[in-house]
Amino acid sequence: MNSQVGNEEEYAGGLVAPGDWPDDPAGPGTPVAHSAAEVTELAGGAATLHELTARQSVCRACPRLVAWREHVALTRRRAFRGERYWGRPVPGWGSDRPRLVIVGLAPAAHGGNRTGRVFTGDRSGDFLFASLYRTGFAVQPASVTAGDGQRLVDARMVAAVRCAPPDNKPEPVERDTCAPWLVAELGLVAADLRVVVCLGGYAWQAIWPAMSSVGFARPRPRPAFGHGAEVRLTSPEAPDGVVVIGCYHPSQQNTFTGRVTPAMLDAIFLRARALAGLGDPPAT
Repeated sequence: MNSQVGNEEEYAGGLVAPGDWPDDPAGPGTPVAHSAAEVTELAGGAATLHELTARQSVCRACPRLVAWREHVALTRRRAFRGERYWGRPVPGWGSDRPRLVIVGLAPAAHGGNRTGRVFTGDRSGDFLFASLYRTGFAVQPASVTAGDGQRLVDARMVAAVRCAPPDNKPEPVERDTCAPWLVAELGLVAADLRVVVCLGGYAWQAIWPAMSSVGFARPRPRPAFGHGAEVRLTSPEAPDGVVVIGCYHPSQQNTFTGRVTPAMLDAIFLRARALAGLGDPPAT
């Protein structure tokens, strides 16, 4: 049976308790999942995006991930030694009625796990948000931390796994345990959703069962990942469908080597705008 937040031992020693962070969706009464079964129950029972993100942000269902994210939050990188780390699962954020959903792998240990917002506070995020700003999906060219005024326009950003994993490699059981959070989030935004951009092969693999779970036909065989790959999914409720687009991850390895350039990323999001019927981005 899930319990409410309020176990002081879980947030002792400088860890961030629910409600003690800018724009924190959770509070002392938010129920906490401690197992895969409880993730399924709490994700499926969330009636609104706010309720869902609150529950995502306090999940403790994966012991290895809980231990790692909290260890990182307490030890901290030298460059951020004076900062307080979020150290909890990083919930989805952005528009409540998005035309575009951007899916990543997982929060970075010293990025989202530090700042409380996915793709925020690391080099990958710097590259990504600059593109989102140029293409009209973000109101600022940088995303520094929760509460910095950044806002997504007609877009929402989520991770397939909500906790920072060791070596950036979640285990299959952790991916599967976390999946109901993604399914529930997609279900709550499906009516307006037109495009999904998957940042990297892991997100590409994770999206097919999630979209199937919210009523979209799963392609057979599974489409191969590639930068710019497009697959249109349909459902009885969405005959015009949702287009899934593959995009190389804006990791430092990819951006430093030129595998991903600003122009390549802009092209993906401009294509997403066109498919979503959003027109040209506003002048910046």
